[in-house]
Amino acid sequence: MTVYGALDIGGTKIAGALVDDAGTLVLRAQRPTPAQKSAPELMAAVTSVIDELAAHPMWDEMTCLGIASAGPVDTAAGTVSPVNIPAWRHFPLVDEVAAHPRLPVGLRPVLIGDALAMAAAEHWLGAARQSENALCMVVSTGVGGGLILDGRLRTGRTGNAGHIGHISVDLDGSLCPCGAPGCVEGLASGTAIAAQAQAAGWSTPAGVAPTAAAVADAARKGDRRALEAYERAAQALAAAIAATAALVELDIVVIGGGVAQAGDTLFVPLRRRMVDYAVLDFTRGLPVVPALLALDAGLIGAAAVASAQAGAPALAASPRP
Repeated sequence: MTVYGALDIGGTKIAGALVDDAGTLVLRAQRPTPAQKSAPELMAAVTSVIDELAAHPMWDEMTCLGIASAGPVDTAAGTVSPVNIPAWRHFPLVDEVAAHPRLPVGLRPVLIGDALAMAAAEHWLGAARQSENALCMVVSTGVGGGLILDGRLRTGRTGNAGHIGHISVDLDGSLCPCGAPGCVEGLASGTAIAAQAQAAGWSTPAGVAPTAAAVADAARKGDRRALEAYERAAQALAAAIAATAALVELDIVVIGGGVAQAGDTLFVPLRRRMVDYAVLDFTRGLPVVPALLALDAGLIGAAAVASAQAGAPALAASPRP
């Protein structure tokens, strides 16, 4: 069996997998992201995931390794500077992973932004597979995006095309950690949703972490402050999606990531807000749907992109040449 390796590194979790040529995860490993720790501690968590994968008998059959990372990334330099991982600025992630003693000789990891990996996966196997023009978004600890245009994954010169989380949608908004005011990420990420609900007076029961998932649970029970936090996030997302659709014309928008797991709590207000923002004829009625590959999309997409670069025909459908 042909096997591809994949890593997916975000502000909440570091995941790894061995993926077969049908896009099925043969093995999955995961660690929490020590996002506020030092660069060596962060890399130690990545190494721990690789160690677990490398202990599997099929590791030695691996033909390529893709790395999906929160961004910005620099695919040419092999470095990452995730907004929500402060210790990694121009961090040489590809070199660090390539130096792992169990990596097959001569195998050079392929870096891609996590949202672009998700777009590749959803275009290959998921909700965007019948679409020539799609925006795929990851809404989680951060907010990212990837574009499929004319049937091709568009990565951009540095690998950061589609970085929708850092479109400003509130001209007088608070400064995002990226340095710009009013970014989508500062309004619609899981972190932002939880912070907004807490600022309005919402709190969790003892022993329950104040996460976006906890806010969603409260919203489903009718908590006004929780509902308003998701409404605010939905409005920010709708504004950014409609702006993107006006620029490039889209057939579909696919949303994945941890916040998307809230289901109707997110998607009902989001679709309602789309009516307010997507008003031009060619943007009106744009379908906004959940990702089909859920939280494994980044891993599947990282494997797809790496294998396509290696010339594997089974996975070349997402990032078409």
